[in-house]
Amino acid sequence: MLWAGATLVALAFLIALEIAARRYGMPGPLTNQAREAVFPPKSGFLLYAGLALTVVVLTWRERLVAFGTALGIDLVILVVRAAAGIRVTEGHPFGNGALLVVVGCAVFAVVRRTGGERVLLLKGAGLALLLVAGRKTGDAWLLITAKTRPLVLDQYVTTADQALGNPSWFVGRLVRASGPVGAHILDYVYVQLAVAAVVVALYQLRHVAAERRFPRHHLVRTFLTIGLLGPGIYMVFPLVGPLFAFGPGGGPWAAADLWPDTVPVFTTPAVMPFDGITPRNCMPSLHTAWATAIFIHSRNGPRLLRYAGTFWLVATLGATLGFGYHYGVDLVAGVVFTLTIEAALRSSARGWDHSGTRLVVHGAAVFTALLLSYRFLPVEMARYPWLAGPLLILAMASVILHYFRTTNLWQPKAKPAVRPEPQPELV
Repeated sequence: MLWAGATLVALAFLIALEIAARRYGMPGPLTNQAREAVFPPKSGFLLYAGLALTVVVLTWRERLVAFGTALGIDLVILVVRAAAGIRVTEGHPFGNGALLVVVGCAVFAVVRRTGGERVLLLKGAGLALLLVAGRKTGDAWLLITAKTRPLVLDQYVTTADQALGNPSWFVGRLVRASGPVGAHILDYVYVQLAVAAVVVALYQLRHVAAERRFPRHHLVRTFLTIGLLGPGIYMVFPLVGPLFAFGPGGGPWAAADLWPDTVPVFTTPAVMPFDGITPRNCMPSLHTAWATAIFIHSRNGPRLLRYAGTFWLVATLGATLGFGYHYGVDLVAGVVFTLTIEAALRSSARGWDHSGTRLVVHGAAVFTALLLSYRFLPVEMARYPWLAGPLLILAMASVILHYFRTTNLWQPKAKPAVRPEPQPELV
């Protein structure tokens, strides 16, 4: 019943976004996802990552059949396109087969499976479809933010960001100095964030086929929840980022072409109009939020996975700042945002208690205080950076420390081995 209710809510949400997108003359998430069954998908890697999530419930033989079928379909589509002279200019030339196999698994579960086996396979297919639909949902949300929020708050945030030394300008110059190699590496990390999340999730879900059940909590739950709640904050706190508001990305709508060489200074920041195309997707930084979630969930993995989680977090932070997509204060808010969501999901999975409630309230209070300070105290933050900067870092650190202290207490304690009592020996 819970999964059925969640499915209906998700479907209603997607239909609402489809209607909203079409009001602005653009296809919505359902249309875009359906197109990828035949047309070149935006990310073939993501579709195959979704297929990998589906097959965690299958045996190794069934997994080979699923991936072999997906590759076979992609090969047939490639041959047909080549024969018809169709060139792929946007998106990836592969991935259609993975999407069709995931849908086929869902149909197979309904038609040929029963009871718990049907539910298990539907959960696997549902995770994959939610992951790929989340990407399309995000695209629709970004369009809606651009159309419904004509005014942006970038002058306020860049003023508040002086408390942290305006790191986007500094890291932007570093990325430019690194040349095309550094920029390409960071861009790949930034774009393939969802694929990295699937790698960590696959490790967490490695025992599903044997145990015939999913764990109570895993990375995909956090990843999807961040993507669901984050765009709502975009609507409340619209920003376009330094590359667009103060750099070449904004064209005639930019306040000035200064990023990343010169930091603008505003004694009286104000809202500024912007175009109806650029997404208002800065506050909080969801890429930072997702990378933080990957880092957290990789901590219980093997050493290589922990190293990869750390690398993805550091590289994502470098990309978000170095490409001019975010301010430093966006990243601080993104970390607090993730820890609060993660705490709520873990508390829900294990059962709410006072420790979980305190942690969630603490994170929510700090997150709200951050947004209010960026909006109403930016001039004071820029005037006293020696005070405001450390306070921002301490506020974030307090949530980090509270989170790890609390979740460490939630870890099951290993019972000490019982030592046998000494027995008398015969003489």
